[in-house]
Amino acid sequence: MTTVLAPVAGHVVGLAAVPDPVFAGGLVGPGTAIDPAREAAEALAPIGGRVLKLHPHAYVIAGEDGRAVLVHLGIDTVLLKGEGFRLLTGEGERVRAGEPVVAWDPAAVAAGGMSPVCPVVALDALPGTLTAILAAGPVRAGEELFRWR
Repeated sequence: MTTVLAPVAGHVVGLAAVPDPVFAGGLVGPGTAIDPAREAAEALAPIGGRVLKLHPHAYVIAGEDGRAVLVHLGIDTVLLKGEGFRLLTGEGERVRAGEPVVAWDPAAVAAGGMSPVCPVVALDALPGTLTAILAAGPVRAGEELFRWR
């Protein structure tokens, strides 16, 4: 069982609320999404493991068991080309669950006309393997978001 933590504080809205058809349709994988608090913050590692991919706007952490979780900081934020994001670790580095990975400002993303909603996706997860998914409501960074069995 892998416990996946909320990488950011905010309000859980679910993948269907993500303003991107690929995430909303679950095509990337199952999970949920968080509408983040509109304040500068550090996005955390949702699980412990190795930073498999690291972009300013998104990252993938792979656990020792091979399970990988994608955190996407906002929608279409790749267009910002890293502006407003600061990497706090490096690709290939090991991180503990809850450790800061990227500093960013969701309010600046929203002010730029983009959605700051953050999908948190269990990559390659089989249907029905996510449990205890926090479907809606407030969440603090580092709190349990869902379990992957």
